[in-house]
Amino acid sequence: MCDEKHEQRINVKFLVKLKKTPTECYKLLKEAYGENSLSRARVFEWYKRFSEGRESTEDDQRPGRPVSVSTPQTVTKINEIVRGDRRMSIRMIAETVNADKETVRKILHDELNMKKVCAKLVPKNLTPDQKLVRQQICSDFLERLDEEPELMENIITCDETWIFQYDVETKRQSMHWKTPASPRMKKARMSKSKFKAMLIVFFDINGIVMTEWVPEGQTVNQTYYLTVLATLRERVRKKRPELWKNKSWILHQDNAPAHNALSVKRYLAARGTPVLEHAPYSPDLAPCDFFLFPKIKSALKGTRFESMEKVKRKSAELLNALTKEDFQHCFDQWKKRMERCVARGGEYIEGEHSIVE
Repeated sequence: MCDEKHEQRINVKFLVKLKKTPTECYKLLKEAYGENSLSRARVFEWYKRFSEGRESTEDDQRPGRPVSVSTPQTVTKINEIVRGDRRMSIRMIAETVNADKETVRKILHDELNMKKVCAKLVPKNLTPDQKLVRQQICSDFLERLDEEPELMENIITCDETWIFQYDVETKRQSMHWKTPASPRMKKARMSKSKFKAMLIVFFDINGIVMTEWVPEGQTVNQTYYLTVLATLRERVRKKRPELWKNKSWILHQDNAPAHNALSVKRYLAARGTPVLEHAPYSPDLAPCDFFLFPKIKSALKGTRFESMEKVKRKSAELLNALTKEDFQHCFDQWKKRMERCVARGGEYIEGEHSIVE
């Protein structure tokens, strides 16, 4: 059996030279050796070793029994290994330091305070210049807020989002309590419906100022967005008379092409409407993205509506159910997020804790 395993390692080394993928190597070995083939994990491990230049197909020498107690030297070595390759499994680390897996697990969790987590999905891997821009924009706004404490009350923020007739519930939403004897609930694999509508929302610290459903087939281009802004001005005049009278309202929007179009900038400038600068690739600093849309969409997930009209009615109900305190909390969080962005040097403020700080 040992000779057969050694033979398979030689084959893996040969397949690596043929530039086969790890999965292809495993399938070929499985086809050739059947139940006696190396495990998928072992094939991937040897594939990695050969890809990195290893020539020997023999097992590494591991003198003595595996370490079963934690020592300062073992802790230091494991710390260095993990920081060098954060994807290594506990088994691979244990083999490297000649320690049993339970000892390695305790060192990682209890002494190094580490846990293995999935990578955090972010909008973009920010460049140093983009982080600096985010940090500077937030810093400038916070300085201005110190000088003008009432500034938050003058901002009307906005964005667009797709609302689906059916949107699958999240994994967390489908969690349920069960006993060892009760069956586990089953959920069929589903996908979002093809029927959807785009919703545009404008709101401030006191509540919703305006909502607009984009007509089916209509693209939110600069021409259409200009008509939306014209409607918004009328809504501000009626719903926020003080802001309209004092011409003190400030528009906050992201950097979508329609928002940044020259015709839109000229329209707002001609009417004396200032625009609050928003950093590129920064949904974590956009109130619609971190507050409003998640609240609406999480409540709609998992429900199959008979028509888009019913989706729109339900969305309107959810928006109307939000209180003034909800919006004030949102704007408080917005300020805190900008403070954290400055403190973190422009990094995204979510997913702050990783396996290696």
